[in-house]
Amino acid sequence: MSEPDGAGVRRRSRARAVAVATALTLLAPTAACSSGGDGGPPTINLYYPPEQNLQKVVDDCNAQAQGRYRIAYQVLPRQADEQRVQMVRRLAAQDSGMDVLGLDVTWTQEFASADWIREWTGEDRTEVEQGTLEGPLATARYEDKLFAAPKNTNVQLLWYRADLVPQPPKTWDEMIEQAQALKDQGKPYQVLTMGAQYEGLVVLYNTMVASAGGEIVSSDGKKAVMDDGAVRALEQLKRLATSGVVSPSFSNATEDPVRLEFQSGNGAFQVNWPFVYPALQEADPELAKQVKWARYPGVDAATPSRATIGGINMAVSAYSKYPEESFDAAKCIRNEQNQKFSAVNDGVPPTIEAVYDDPEMAEAYPMKETILEELKEPSTRPLTPAYQSISTVMSAILSPPSGIDPERTADELRGAVSDALESKGVLP
Repeated sequence: MSEPDGAGVRRRSRARAVAVATALTLLAPTAACSSGGDGGPPTINLYYPPEQNLQKVVDDCNAQAQGRYRIAYQVLPRQADEQRVQMVRRLAAQDSGMDVLGLDVTWTQEFASADWIREWTGEDRTEVEQGTLEGPLATARYEDKLFAAPKNTNVQLLWYRADLVPQPPKTWDEMIEQAQALKDQGKPYQVLTMGAQYEGLVVLYNTMVASAGGEIVSSDGKKAVMDDGAVRALEQLKRLATSGVVSPSFSNATEDPVRLEFQSGNGAFQVNWPFVYPALQEADPELAKQVKWARYPGVDAATPSRATIGGINMAVSAYSKYPEESFDAAKCIRNEQNQKFSAVNDGVPPTIEAVYDDPEMAEAYPMKETILEELKEPSTRPLTPAYQSISTVMSAILSPPSGIDPERTADELRGAVSDALESKGVLP
């Protein structure tokens, strides 16, 4: 994603959700960029979130195309909501000026179900699936068909002060106990992570659910479940929020403020995305020497955590005039060489497993082994076309986490998610 999480920052109230839905119906389509038509090679318009060095990848792919086509990088807005609004509005108008689309991993099923993106078949599908990690691939499928090519992924880690904590905790409860002991000693102790009413809170809860062996939505994406594991996760989230060791700003915390608060010296633990590593190296090299990383904390010591993955999938618009060239362009942008370049230069974790073995990854990604370990046992957010609605209602019901009543909240979530799956209630 364009935001630091890789999963994106979607702060949505119910009112905001209605406003966005209204905007989709009222706004007129933006004029499409030209794709050829002047007798030269076709222009393949790539609509993708801001990525600092992606233009270099595009230039290299244009050189590789040898004049068969030219990719033009059209930079989407930074906020995930704005990205989605722009693409949904134009695709609903059957705008042929969009060719290759950079989709948040939570949008693939929605866009596929609306027939806005093309299926990857034959050799194209084989090439994408070969060597790509299964977790990211799961986010790119809909009804057992491949509708996107995973370009980069993302996963949160536990960051901790090794000068305060010799061994990292393996569970949330163990971390809370260690933080309480540090607090009693008058040392930095806070457990910092994202608890505001937005996608970050949904990701936190989703990871706890998966780590507890539970389900929010059935594996086919059609039924609300909210089983015993989901209730255990609610208990864990409530326990964290009321433990006395989270920041007073926990219920309003998003990714970058969490990073900054940890850098200020208040935190002993931070659960956040890998972007915090280079940021800390630059902001406070001395503190950075004391910070190490470990696997995301679990709910049960006997069961490894299953961290929720983020990232970007590349899809080809159903309305592109140049589908063959668009598939070729997308494959080039996300190939092994270019994934390594983007990982090293833009800090976006690769989806192709072999890239992690490349020696150049060692310096840019000293935490690569832990990232890869989590990526091999990940969780995904519910894979359903209705995910945007599910996220909206879940973040509202889970906020603030200190107000959770596990059984009652589970019932409320089950009903709201069921309505969202049937397109009832608030639609973003």
